[in-house]
Amino acid sequence: MKKILAIIALAFAATFALAACAPAADPITVGADTIVIDVRTPAEYSEGHLDGAVNIDVQDPNFGTILSQLPTDGEYVVYCRSGNRSAQAVEIMKASGFTNVTDAGGVSDASSKTGIAIVQ
Repeated sequence: MKKILAIIALAFAATFALAACAPAADPITVGADTIVIDVRTPAEYSEGHLDGAVNIDVQDPNFGTILSQLPTDGEYVVYCRSGNRSAQAVEIMKASGFTNVTDAGGVSDASSKTGIAIVQ
């Protein structure tokens, strides 16, 4: 769990540093404590993801177990390829007691809305 939290802490720093980029039509504010989660497969994630995002595959059988290690009162921004899996993940998270989860849709939309660059 400490390893996951350390990874998330690093993601915070990178995400916060890039959040000041140009705003989009429906901006999503990404603060220092916001965790950005890419719910695509690891292969998709490696092809390009938001800088600082944590990859937690919603299709992984351990998705619920991984979520249970995260604080439910944290602030989360979730995205995928097109918006379908992110919507599913957000519903799972809300049903699991997460109270501050934003669906940023697909990776391109998420980048535009948050101002975070897509990196490989």
